[in-house]
Amino acid sequence: MAGAAERSLDVQYYIWRNDLTGTLLFESLRAAADRGVRVRLLLDDNNTSGLDTTLAALDSHPNVEVRLFNPFVRRRFRALEYATDFSRLNRRMHNKSFTADNQATIVGGRNVGDEYFGATNSVLFADLDVLALGPVVNEVSLAFDRYWASGSAYPAERALRPIPAARSAEVAAAARRIEGSPEAVTYVSALRSSSLVRDLTEGTLELEWAAARMVCDDPAKGLGSAAPESLVYRQLREVLGDPGSELDLVSPYFVPTEVGVDWFVELAKRGVEVKILTNSLEATDVSFVHAGYSKCRKSLLRQGITVYELRRAAADRSSPRPAASGGSSGASLHAKTFAVDRARVFVGSFNFDPRSAKLNTEMGFVIESPELARQIGDVFRTVVPADAYEVRLSESGGMSWIERRGTESLRHGTEPGAGVFRRAWISFLSALPIEWLL
Repeated sequence: MAGAAERSLDVQYYIWRNDLTGTLLFESLRAAADRGVRVRLLLDDNNTSGLDTTLAALDSHPNVEVRLFNPFVRRRFRALEYATDFSRLNRRMHNKSFTADNQATIVGGRNVGDEYFGATNSVLFADLDVLALGPVVNEVSLAFDRYWASGSAYPAERALRPIPAARSAEVAAAARRIEGSPEAVTYVSALRSSSLVRDLTEGTLELEWAAARMVCDDPAKGLGSAAPESLVYRQLREVLGDPGSELDLVSPYFVPTEVGVDWFVELAKRGVEVKILTNSLEATDVSFVHAGYSKCRKSLLRQGITVYELRRAAADRSSPRPAASGGSSGASLHAKTFAVDRARVFVGSFNFDPRSAKLNTEMGFVIESPELARQIGDVFRTVVPADAYEVRLSESGGMSWIERRGTESLRHGTEPGAGVFRRAWISFLSALPIEWLL
């Protein structure tokens, strides 16, 4: 998309790593700007540590503007700033969108980094995005404009030190060396030969034509001043309504809280079949979140709600790693999606947790597509049972984790892949009053 853009690129992300794929995509933006494309890059500042020089060099391009959302004044000792400005800095822009020429956009849960694009031997994130065309792209462009002009978005030159032209040239030269490295050449070659990229470039990609609506938080949420009715979780309830027969939910950071548990229980009592996929303790990258989730499991299971937890080893069978010389060390779920009544689907950045509901800004698409909803349902029936533990209540009132290996099943009496000290740590965290932060 960056290579095909003719007029504009509007790019908005929560995380952008200073690694192989991050550098390649930065260079794609720079190359587009060299062709005369107007590039606007809006990054949340929570994860830009180590990127100041790169961002300043990019911002110095006449066709590139960089802005930072809720930036830190202290660039080196950011943690100290939380002590004096916690209320603002605790609110982050979690949106992800990549829009070319106001004609095509990618929206979903994926950040920019090697772990999100299968370019590392460490843990890979299983993620999900949507490529969209048509009227909904204009909704994304308008939302980007609102965030770009919001009181939380600061021009890069107000937060970053300017760099001399010679330093900017050094940054560009370093990026070119990475582009020419054997790892990058192998990775890009694998991408070009993939069926997805081939279909995109040849114009043969099969699309699902369906009505779609964007849901997006008011950017004022970044300052704690958004009206309740403007928040994504309110919009989702309005657009999706109450499920009547089936709800398939995927959320890597799943902290339903007491209110959410009550909602799921109410659905189950009405006969709605509820299936949930989240991360297991061995797969999660945020132990605090697992502590908040683990308190809710038994209440869900008692009502017959099906709960799956992704196994850490799931990626070794399903994710190609063109730049990797060996196997991945595992998978961690990062996709955020759910399907309602085999009719409607949500894909976006919204986690089913208090942080997404009340603190971070979020966005996504609600898609009226029985076909996409059916595909998610099929994944829950086939792929999920093979790649995840099914959590069940035991006769004694405890829990067990069922691991399926082909035609065999293995039962775990404690959380699989986690030692006694990690389980004790989770128990300790569960007792802390930190749910509102998760």
